[in-house]
Amino acid sequence: METHASSFSCFRSYLRALAQTPARLASRALSVSSSNEELSRVRARSGSDMQRSLRWFDLVGLGIGGMVGAGVFVTTGRASRLCAGPAIVISYAIAGLCALLSAFCYTEFAVHMPVAGGAFSYLRITFGEFAAFFTGANLIMEYVMSNAAVARGFTSYLGAAIGISTAKWRFTVPGLPKGFNEIDLVAVAVVLILTLIICYSTRESSVVNMILTALHILFIAFVIFMGFWRGDWNNFTRPGNPHNPSGFFPYGPSGVFDGAAMVYLSYIGYDAVSTMAEEVRNPVKDIPIGVSGSVIVVTVLYCLMAASMSKLLPYDMIDVEAPFSAAFSGRSDGWAWVSRVIGVGASFGIMTSLLVAMLGQARYMCVIGRSSVVPAWFARVHSKTSTPVNASAFLGIFTAAIALFTDLNILLNLVSIGTLFVFYMVANAVIYRRYVVVGTTKPWPTLSFLCLLSITAIIFTLLWRFAPPGKPKAFVLGACVVIAVSILQIFHCMVPQARKPEFWGVPFMPWLPSISIFLNIFLLGSLDGPSYVRFGFFSALAVLVYVLYSVHASFDAEVDGSFDQKNGESP
Repeated sequence: METHASSFSCFRSYLRALAQTPARLASRALSVSSSNEELSRVRARSGSDMQRSLRWFDLVGLGIGGMVGAGVFVTTGRASRLCAGPAIVISYAIAGLCALLSAFCYTEFAVHMPVAGGAFSYLRITFGEFAAFFTGANLIMEYVMSNAAVARGFTSYLGAAIGISTAKWRFTVPGLPKGFNEIDLVAVAVVLILTLIICYSTRESSVVNMILTALHILFIAFVIFMGFWRGDWNNFTRPGNPHNPSGFFPYGPSGVFDGAAMVYLSYIGYDAVSTMAEEVRNPVKDIPIGVSGSVIVVTVLYCLMAASMSKLLPYDMIDVEAPFSAAFSGRSDGWAWVSRVIGVGASFGIMTSLLVAMLGQARYMCVIGRSSVVPAWFARVHSKTSTPVNASAFLGIFTAAIALFTDLNILLNLVSIGTLFVFYMVANAVIYRRYVVVGTTKPWPTLSFLCLLSITAIIFTLLWRFAPPGKPKAFVLGACVVIAVSILQIFHCMVPQARKPEFWGVPFMPWLPSISIFLNIFLLGSLDGPSYVRFGFFSALAVLVYVLYSVHASFDAEVDGSFDQKNGESP
């Protein structure tokens, strides 16, 4: 049998591979893996196995530790002052509902296929290799940007804790463009230290996270208590400057949804929990409790903390960098010390969220490496530590480089759009997988339904954002909702489910995933234009990498027998 030469063995081989790009795209882009393949041969590409050492309480702790800190302590001040005002409480509730619906979709996949790949693996067995790679690339970008944003937020709170201005922790480089010219060495140091910790051991990292998270919840209770005790209920409706908009909804309903899109960063942590599925002792029991339970607990905590912040200060006086600690700083009534305590606690919480998120991003990269669309070097699991050391080290260094110079506002919007897109894709995938079995059922009814639902949600979102207020707008928006419900009901009645989950499934299928699709599109419409430009740039870069490298590496692996090409998965 003739041995296939690698597409990257020499420059001439690579040129020949590029000439065959259309044929290779046709072969690989829509190739679908199976859950059995992901659980066996693909996982074996890492060499050593990850140890199954986590229980449901570890997952809840990791979820709480991963989410709390990134959201409230970094995004709340900016979203409240610029978007929602005191109604930031409702923004968090909306974002939490959207996250919970997405969490159900993640849970169904994670229970069925407990591997470390998260959304990448879920889409690979549903929509094929290209959709998985495109989403995986956005996931990696999302995690790197999120962790860089949180690391820079750590600098702000650490400065508040010890009474030193953030400006003194950072220095400006005149030659760099605005938004990229403030150098933050503290953020870099934090990222690199945590990278060393997660390379050591997952189980020990979980124990450390549990201890830190327990202490962190006590601190959160202190913040909530201080806000409701020392705050003024009038701050929920009265701005500090009487010339600014007043009321609980100073920027109207659209501001609430703008705020929800911005604070969605705070829910990134729960999908990091799903990447731990390969290390869970009893996935069927532990994953549903760990993923959904952590989202519910954290949503309640976020709403209470946002309410306490809104009670402490009028929305137009909230500090956008460190809202909680700045609320008490400079006070002459003997309570200035609370600012220092909040600064210490917030820094502490941000450390736990960074720890969990960096655990998650390394496992995503590890599984993407197993699929051969990025170098297999990323897939290696160290035999002694049972952790993906290569992926952890590479992404830690990359995150530190971004945190060094990139402004927080740029990072937040870019992360939100990536998060919403990934959650949107997973919601589509869980519906598709329930109703389509390749070779047994026709995919077009389900694909048509998903397309019509998305188009209706896009039209609704565009009208909400750009149509002038008035009765015609309300009528058309109502008509869009009626059309979406009608499409959903027709699909539910006419298209039977092709497979039932063996262990755990999203309830009220297809209603809950469809609502998740609609909400994710709506929240995507709340983000600004430059966010889409940056998202488009990274997406185009991902497509370019796939065409120039990934499809050829994947084709080589298929020919060499590293994994089988599947046309579908049996029920």
